[in-house]
Amino acid sequence: LNGMLRIRGATTKYSVQRALLSLRAASTAATSKNVSYKIEDGIAVVTFDQEGSKVNTLSMDMADEFRTVMGELESNPEVKAAVITSGKKNSFIAGADINMFTKCKTSAEMEAISRPSHEMFAKLASGKPKVAAIHGDCLGGGLELALACHYRVASEHPKTKLALPEVMLGILPGAGGTQRLPKLVGLQAALPMMLTGKRVNAKSAKRMKLVDNTADPNALIDAAKLAAKQLASGELKVNREPKGMKKLLKNVLEDTEFGRNFVFKKAREAVMKQTRGNYPSPLKIIDVVQTSAEKGFGSKAGIDAEVQAFGELGMTPESKALVSIYFGQTACKKNPFGTPKVEDNTVAVLGAGLMGAGITEVTVAKGKQVLLKDATTKGLAGGISRVYGNLDKKTKRRRMTTFERDTTMSNIMGLTDADPNWQQHFGRADMIIEAVFENIELKHKIIKEMEKITPEHCIFASNTSAIPITKLAEASSRPQNFIGMHYFSPVEKMPLIEIIRHPGTSDETAARAYRMGLQQGKTPIVVKDVPGFYVNRCLGPYSDEGLALLLDGVSIETVDKALLDFGFPVGPMTLCDEVGIDVAVSVGKNLAGDLGVRVGTADPTLMQRVLDKGWLGRKSGKGLHIFPKGGKKQVNPEMVELIETVRKERNKPESGLTSIEDIQMRMVTRFVNETALCLQDDIISSPVVGDIGAVFGIGFPPFRGGPFRMLDAFGVTKFVDTMQRYRDALGEQFEPCDLLKDYAKTNKKFHE
Repeated sequence: LNGMLRIRGATTKYSVQRALLSLRAASTAATSKNVSYKIEDGIAVVTFDQEGSKVNTLSMDMADEFRTVMGELESNPEVKAAVITSGKKNSFIAGADINMFTKCKTSAEMEAISRPSHEMFAKLASGKPKVAAIHGDCLGGGLELALACHYRVASEHPKTKLALPEVMLGILPGAGGTQRLPKLVGLQAALPMMLTGKRVNAKSAKRMKLVDNTADPNALIDAAKLAAKQLASGELKVNREPKGMKKLLKNVLEDTEFGRNFVFKKAREAVMKQTRGNYPSPLKIIDVVQTSAEKGFGSKAGIDAEVQAFGELGMTPESKALVSIYFGQTACKKNPFGTPKVEDNTVAVLGAGLMGAGITEVTVAKGKQVLLKDATTKGLAGGISRVYGNLDKKTKRRRMTTFERDTTMSNIMGLTDADPNWQQHFGRADMIIEAVFENIELKHKIIKEMEKITPEHCIFASNTSAIPITKLAEASSRPQNFIGMHYFSPVEKMPLIEIIRHPGTSDETAARAYRMGLQQGKTPIVVKDVPGFYVNRCLGPYSDEGLALLLDGVSIETVDKALLDFGFPVGPMTLCDEVGIDVAVSVGKNLAGDLGVRVGTADPTLMQRVLDKGWLGRKSGKGLHIFPKGGKKQVNPEMVELIETVRKERNKPESGLTSIEDIQMRMVTRFVNETALCLQDDIISSPVVGDIGAVFGIGFPPFRGGPFRMLDAFGVTKFVDTMQRYRDALGEQFEPCDLLKDYAKTNKKFHE
């Protein structure tokens, strides 16, 4: 026990002998369906363990059981204090049961969820001391429960994360989070947590006073029980007052009306800059916290403001759209091909460029051994340096320790053609992920070479974005092990991966590829093997219309701003520069044979002239924009001149359809029409897959729920009418697909 009892903070001054006295055999125990407790030497250990679930969620039934248990303990004279913990492996409480929200039809029904939660946690915060013993995810209502406890101990484990992520569902914390969090940690720490939903680890939580103590996972319950005993006896006095500069900042910015107003003003400005006003929940969170700060955190006015805002936000279309994304993402976490039989512990990545380095990073971060191979030493060094640089940024932001960084890097083995034993190392690879240049001859050569030296069970996955998987598989002697795994750049940030089978791909290979995507922290979707797959196929018409708008007299800045205002995270012109103009042109040519007029309306010579000038976008420092080192990007004046030259050569009159709304709808209708065509042609299996792919693949506005949710909200009949109006004025590229026209007859919805 002396070896394992690594208790941090104030409790360490008490001896191990003292701790042993508190660990006597249980004298009382009680069990219900989801919440149980046992009493040991006057300390009740209450355990959440939701039946039939990998995680605990706070449902109405769970809350009723918890109320009953806490009522029994409060009235039991044998109990001096309580520890609240979880029986799950890596989950304290993952939040409220979101299904409760989807059943609500009115704001009043949403409020009826929030108000009783306040009452329950108010009782929890009174009476006998309660200590939250937190291991794993402590999110949303789980953190609100912990905040209502008198003391919090968190395990020093990578899986332990604390957050209030309600904003990601378009709502706000509805069980006292907007009251207790700012009161506990201050406005400056609380607002970023609530406005972004960011997760903090145990060490960060302790620094910000969100938890009082940390402990080794094996000693967590012992540490919590000791703290509970000391709180009950009065031996442990908790002092959470800030010191030094933190105290000074709090005095200036939080304890004065002028300071608070400054903090809230800056918070609103940051939210508007980030969201452009498209998301109501962050602004409502600021309103509620400001009201509570003025009237008193935990006051009737503060609680009423939270409950009312919770009810209002729950009925907004933005919240319903964001909740649908949550459920869609959850559905995509289930492997449709079943549980694989083979483990993939060693992954070989071919190509150490931007994509290969990104794939390496997300793979090695999950504990895999990675063999990173590049043709040259310089290329390999660049890839390893990129991975190290990204991990080092995490250490500087205190998201990982230098030891964790170095341990992760030690699992990467860098190899080149010059290494005499690289083939021997590849002989133990379970999976190869290829990320070399988009050249079919090169890829065919690599496939044949790798299959000679890798074991029979080894999967070969290509990250191609343009070449059909079926054509690549022609070079394989083990076609059953061949599959496409299309990542998005930058890999370490983009959450989507497309899984593409060819006719000979086995279910086992598909299952392993899907599982690998999940293990890498991605949201996988399965798509058909067609040019562009799903996301890039839909981007083709969208990008084509962007160029058409430039040739219709709209400026680069105006196009970008219009789509940013619509809700995209990046404007289409900036996106082209970020992806690479050479890549965009290559994808466009690849799609042309399949999509025809749907990607061929803008002048094809324009972007070719750009390439001829060596303008590739950010990677060359110049494209549609100029990217000065250390400075902000600016519109490339030479590009503006080139566009004007092409416009004069074309000698076409302007359409007059270039208002901000027209710019948005011209681009969005072409994108959404292509998503509907993908559903019509079985390229994707469902509207849910289409929504998830668009949101996570290119950042289709999340608050709109994806293209198919947007269609339902906009109305398919109205959408088709809009497209046909543009078709009559601008051309056949706006012809709505048969599926949309069929749905338009009755204004049918894609989601029930």
